[in-house]
Amino acid sequence: MTTPTIPEFAEHVIQNVERVIIGKREQIELLLVALLCQGHVLLEDVPGTGKTMLARSMAVSMGVSFNRLQCTPDLLPNDITGVSIFLQQQGKFQFRPGPLFANILLADEINRATPRTQSALLEAMQERQVSVDGQSRPLPRPFLVLATQNPVEFEGTFPLPEAQLDRFLMRLELGYPAPDDELQIVRSQRESHPVETLAAVVNGEHLPELARQASAVHVDASLEAYILALVQATRSHPALALGASPRGTLALYKTSQALAALRRRDFVIPDDVKKLAPLTLAHRLILKPESQLRGRTVRSVMDEILEQTELSLEDA
Repeated sequence: MTTPTIPEFAEHVIQNVERVIIGKREQIELLLVALLCQGHVLLEDVPGTGKTMLARSMAVSMGVSFNRLQCTPDLLPNDITGVSIFLQQQGKFQFRPGPLFANILLADEINRATPRTQSALLEAMQERQVSVDGQSRPLPRPFLVLATQNPVEFEGTFPLPEAQLDRFLMRLELGYPAPDDELQIVRSQRESHPVETLAAVVNGEHLPELARQASAVHVDASLEAYILALVQATRSHPALALGASPRGTLALYKTSQALAALRRRDFVIPDDVKKLAPLTLAHRLILKPESQLRGRTVRSVMDEILEQTELSLEDA
C-alpha cells in the first residue's frame, strides 16, 4: 500500500473533520501536527465547544480506534489501565484492557480525576505502555491522549502537576465559533449529527511512516539557535518561577518540523517556530506569585519573550 504524502494525508483528514467541526481548521491542523510528532494534547476550553466531537471525528476519519474516558474523583487507576480477572473454569488469569488501549483516548475533564489516577496516565503518555500485575503491556500505535480541562470551574478538581503538564506536547483552545460558523453548525445538526455519517478517508496505519517523514524536515542551524534562545529566555525571565524543560525544547523543534511538512515545505521557517512556541512552551511555565498579583499571565510573558528574542542569521 502506497504511503501518501503528509499534505495529502492531512488535507483528506481536515476536509472530513470540517464536516463536523466547522471553522476550526487551524486546531484540526495542530492536532495532526501532534499525531505526526506522536505527542499528546491538552484541550483547555469551556464545555460545549466541540472537544469530544473533534477527537471522535479525527479517529473516525483515520479509521483508528477511539475511547472516551470521563474522569471523576472515584475513578481508579485500574479503571484506566485494565485489570486481570481470574477465570475459574480455566484456572488462570485473563487481562481485560482498559480504555487506554486505543489509538486516540479522550480523557474528558482530566483534572477531576485524583492525583493517583492522573499518575496512571504518566507511564502510558511517556513510555507508550502500561504495567499491570508486574507485566508491561505495549499500547497500540499511533497513541494520542487528548485531555480536556475546564478553565472556569475548579470545585472538585485536582490541578495537574507540573510533571504531567510537561508530558503534553501542546495545549490548545478551541474557542467559540464565529457567528456565521455557529449558524452553519445549527443548520447541519437540524435532523442528525454529521458525525454519525462520517467515514474513514485515510488509513491511520500510515502515521508512523509519516512521522518519520516529518522528522526528516530540515531545521537550519540559525533556527536551532533561535529555539534554544526562546527556551533559555523562559528560564531566566524575572516573572517566571519555572521555565521550559528540555522536553519543551524537543516539542518546539519537532512540531515546527511537522507544521512545515503539513504546509508542503521540506524546511522550517521562523514563522513556524513563532506560531508554535506559545502552544508548546506556555503550559510548562510557572509564574512567580508576585507576577500573578501584578496581573501577569504566562501567555503575556511568552509574547514578551517572542518579541525580545532575536533571530540571528550568523549560523545560517
